[in-house]
Amino acid sequence: MSVTVYHNPRCSKSRCALGFLSERNVDFTVIEYLKDTFTKESLETMIRQLNIPAMDLIRKNEPEYKEHFRGERLSNEEAIEAMLKFPKLIERPVVVKDGKAVIARPIERIEELF
Repeated sequence: MSVTVYHNPRCSKSRCALGFLSERNVDFTVIEYLKDTFTKESLETMIRQLNIPAMDLIRKNEPEYKEHFRGERLSNEEAIEAMLKFPKLIERPVVVKDGKAVIARPIERIEELF
């Protein structure tokens, strides 16, 4: 069982996801995606694992979104390019296990993976 958490340490929900997994004695790998940024291929893989349109992974209240994309409906390709250019736009935390992923908001969504 391989569990990966795409984490932003400044995000309280992201920190809660780590605590949720730790309390359940789940071994996991943490990827701080603002430091270890996604490649196009890795972001596309995660979006497939989430089974959502790329636009649903974008945080629309971030200043970068409001400044560059407000009011636009981006195609999947455009949304992916936006997240690669501005990784803070990526919703968090994302937890991946065995090829399936969830955006852990609320945190209990992690249970869907087990």
